[in-house]
Amino acid sequence: MKRIDRRELKEMMDEGRKFTLVEVLPFESFKDYHLPGAINIPIAAENFDERIEAAAPKDGTVVVYCLDSDCDASPKAAKRMEALGFRDVLDYEAGKAEWRSAGLHTES
Repeated sequence: MKRIDRRELKEMMDEGRKFTLVEVLPFESFKDYHLPGAINIPIAAENFDERIEAAAPKDGTVVVYCLDSDCDASPKAAKRMEALGFRDVLDYEAGKAEWRSAGLHTES
């Protein structure tokens, strides 16, 4: 797992790079607001493994995020995904709170 910062993630988006963006928080948090283009697969869901395998290619780039750097959901998800055989998992560890506080666009 590699950690990325807001600048790197924004650059990936702006350049139109192909990757899957996954918020791993519960649906209630995702529903409030999330990063543009993100899908929601909560790490706490019983069927996380099946859902992530169906949503993202194991040989593609996947960016996971949660709320902020104090949240441990995205590192847990990244480690779980690597154990499942995902090869390029990136953790945006500062999370959606930092993204929003920087004035960047979110969806709800």
